[in-house]
Amino acid sequence: MITRLVIFGGTGDLSGRYLLPGLAALRAAGRLSDDFRIVCADRKNRDDTEFESWVETQLDRHAGDIPVDARAAVTTATRFRRADISDPDSVAAVVSGDSPVAVYLALPPALFPTAVQTLDQVGLPPGSKIVLEKPFGVDLVSAVELNRLLADLVPEEAVFRVDHFLAMTTVQNLLGSRLSNRVLEPIWNSAHIARIEIIWEETLTLEGRAGYYDHVGALEDMVQNHLLQLLCLIAMEPPITLSERDLRDRKVDVLRSLRPLTDAEIPRRTRRARYSAGTIGDRRVRSYTDEDGVNPRHRTETFAEIELTLDNWRWSGTEFVLRSGKALGTDRKEVAVHFRPVPDLPFGTAQPNILRFGLDPETLTLALNAIGGSAEQLVPLTMSAQIQPPDLPAYGRLVLDVLSGNPALSIRADEAEEAWRVVDPVISAWSRDVVPLDEYPAGSPGPGRNSSEPGAPDGGRPRTT
Repeated sequence: MITRLVIFGGTGDLSGRYLLPGLAALRAAGRLSDDFRIVCADRKNRDDTEFESWVETQLDRHAGDIPVDARAAVTTATRFRRADISDPDSVAAVVSGDSPVAVYLALPPALFPTAVQTLDQVGLPPGSKIVLEKPFGVDLVSAVELNRLLADLVPEEAVFRVDHFLAMTTVQNLLGSRLSNRVLEPIWNSAHIARIEIIWEETLTLEGRAGYYDHVGALEDMVQNHLLQLLCLIAMEPPITLSERDLRDRKVDVLRSLRPLTDAEIPRRTRRARYSAGTIGDRRVRSYTDEDGVNPRHRTETFAEIELTLDNWRWSGTEFVLRSGKALGTDRKEVAVHFRPVPDLPFGTAQPNILRFGLDPETLTLALNAIGGSAEQLVPLTMSAQIQPPDLPAYGRLVLDVLSGNPALSIRADEAEEAWRVVDPVISAWSRDVVPLDEYPAGSPGPGRNSSEPGAPDGGRPRTT
């Protein structure tokens, strides 16, 4: 197991909010040895006292539920080193050594090619790993080029294109639930399932991320990676094992079977919008275009919806809806499986069954129909189960996989490229305004929906800009 971790961009939000707390959780669980060392590298210089105070503050704020001794051990094991990812000499001083190192690029994605080229010039010790956060490129062409640069640096099995959604307990439960329950797997197909919604809607606005978000928008920030990854786990054929090859082969099969939308289909099967001024709870929210760091000329969407179909035996005829939005009235983060209605009823009417996998909070809900006071009366019956909290946070699990060399939950090169193949036509059409940019008030259910049922169309079209 690797005992050295170097984080480039090591004093940024990703490091302080997720990576250091994840490491503290690993330490508390006894998964990090006493000789484990962490280097946070950044262009801005910090003295040792200032940096130690910063680490302690981040751990107190984001890992306050972890024992004090585990947090103190991470603080002791962490050092700051000044390094510029474009400067080979400063990078070499950080990554060189006799033992393998895990290099985590907690950097803006635009710097990935430069970082990989510099690391290739410097060279990494044998057995080292490299970790990249999404997005992997900005389109198919750039993803192919980035994969080429990575292949020059290290073998594919040493590349970890991480998506923390895959390490979430409920995301893994999506696959576990369908494969381990005989009542589900036989009906997990288009003959019984009409529609599957993969939803990540949140009340949060930009939260200081305008510098990144205004250049990507909801489609690239959420749909192209996180939600497509969820679709893969939902729609994949049962793998022979959960090894990295079997699992990732089946995910790529799903992406390859997704039918890219044509220019004629995109206006009917996609929607984009951004929030205007409104109220979320008791909080007054400015229009997206008035947020600090936003350039209105970018016409960046904060809400994206895309309807996809799969050209394969299991799912032909089922609609997959992927939707993500910010500054909405309620948080809705779930996968909703809508079953087809029964073909005939000798009495009354019944609502189609819906199985909901709650992603945050972690729940499992099944809506059934039950007999009421008489055989002619049906009433809805809802069963819910609260999932136990995980032993490790998502980033703790991801870092552990990197250190132990298990790439099963990372994105393979061809998988990253296939995801762009699906989304590229939509990005191109939206850039040409083939689909209007709608608006919805902050705190509302979103564009074209009413508040009586989350996600239900209200039959109207919102105003466009």
